[in-house]
Amino acid sequence: MNSPAIELLTPLSQDVIGRIKAGDKVLISGAIYTARDMAHKRLCRAISDGRDLPIELESGLIYYVGPTPARPDKIIGAAGPTTSSRMDSFTPMLLEHGLRATMGKGYRDKSVRGALKHYGAVHLAAIGGAGALLSKHITASEIIAYEDLGTEAIRKLTVIDFPAVVAYDSHGGSVYPYDMQDEPGNYNEDKAK
Repeated sequence: MNSPAIELLTPLSQDVIGRIKAGDKVLISGAIYTARDMAHKRLCRAISDGRDLPIELESGLIYYVGPTPARPDKIIGAAGPTTSSRMDSFTPMLLEHGLRATMGKGYRDKSVRGALKHYGAVHLAAIGGAGALLSKHITASEIIAYEDLGTEAIRKLTVIDFPAVVAYDSHGGSVYPYDMQDEPGNYNEDKAK
């Protein structure tokens, strides 16, 4: 029996994050941010240096995407997900500073899974190979930071009913079979610093 999709509104409340489970289908509406490798590196460097961040992490969602250029009559180009594991080394620090959800494609490593559980956050899986379809759920796009990174600049997107699946929940649940055999790591704050 197919269960209906759960509507997620940003900013994400801790109550909602705690209720959704691995395998749940979700439809995201509200503001989300885009960031990939280089933007993550800069965000983490700013945190380490004690500088203000160009985005609000608290209760936020970062989508791992580098959209293609928009045609003149479009808001954004194709906006399919990037491989999530590329951001694994940066994710625990961002979760520690209030980020509540990430979204991309593929597996997350044990340290990220442990940090999701420790900080009460989730990782969502977007549909790989469907960038043109996903872009239809984006109603606004604005570069917020790191414009010099081109397509990898941080953007604030406004989305309506953006489809995803909860890949890893805040309780240690996973949609990936191999994850069921190895417990998520216990997040070690000392190791992360």
